[in-house]
Amino acid sequence: MDSLLLVTGLGALFLALVAAMFAVTGGSDRRAVARTLQAADQGYRLLPSAPRVGGQPHGALVDQARSVGRRLTPAGAFEGLGRRLDQAGNPSWLGIDAVLAYKGVLLFVGAAVGLLLAVVLAGPVGAAVWVVAGAAAGFFAPDLLVLHLAQERQQEIRRTLPDIMDTLVVTVEAGLGFEAALAQVVRNGRGPMVGEFARLLHEMQIGRPRVDALRQMAARTSVNELKAFASAAVQATTLGVPMAKVLRQQAAEMRLRRRQRAEELAQKVPVKILFPMIFCLFPALFVVVIGPGVIRLLDAFGN
Repeated sequence: MDSLLLVTGLGALFLALVAAMFAVTGGSDRRAVARTLQAADQGYRLLPSAPRVGGQPHGALVDQARSVGRRLTPAGAFEGLGRRLDQAGNPSWLGIDAVLAYKGVLLFVGAAVGLLLAVVLAGPVGAAVWVVAGAAAGFFAPDLLVLHLAQERQQEIRRTLPDIMDTLVVTVEAGLGFEAALAQVVRNGRGPMVGEFARLLHEMQIGRPRVDALRQMAARTSVNELKAFASAAVQATTLGVPMAKVLRQQAAEMRLRRRQRAEELAQKVPVKILFPMIFCLFPALFVVVIGPGVIRLLDAFGN
């Protein structure tokens, strides 16, 4: 009887230990997945905190410049700067800390250039205006650079998205799943749009739900066609609609929008070439056509 109780107690203790191990392991796995997702989000944003030479950051000068840029940047501007960096693809050489450092450095460089121009051109009277203008231009120059990079990348995404969508439709209709089709597109393609799909695929592979990953991709871009694709894919995933049908419809709409955009740009061409023709082409044409006649008239009246 005592042996039976001992065996029963040991078995219950063993089962309790196994259950506790599974509970701890499951909780740690969930926490690990959460930490991995957070690290992935930060990994796309984390860039060198300062410009580097030979793999080593600059000294206290860059830290002071970054501090100046951070103090002069409004608190609400950091979110917009991060969003524009996402749209620019988070280049490895340009992060939020690097932008702030550049803003601080170029603030003083612009002020020095403004002072030099004031001495050379305007004299000491307008020195303050030139210094302030130069400092403002230097301070906002990194913002303009980030905006330019973001606009160029978004235009490239808008231009290449219909072709990539056609490839995605073909691979899905060939029998591949959505993730496998994305992997095929990422493996064989290149460009900013392929980079966005690569990040989407990576987030889904490390455990982020497809709906959340698609919504994050839509939030990182300003391309309406990509936002529409992400929204349609989210609805298809939520409602159980066949993904191939949704992708084919989205690809057809993107081709239609690209053709309409090309027609719109073609209609703007006459307006854009009007002023160059008036101020550049017509004066030269008048000189060539009317010039000899005017010279002959002057010679005739002179004689």
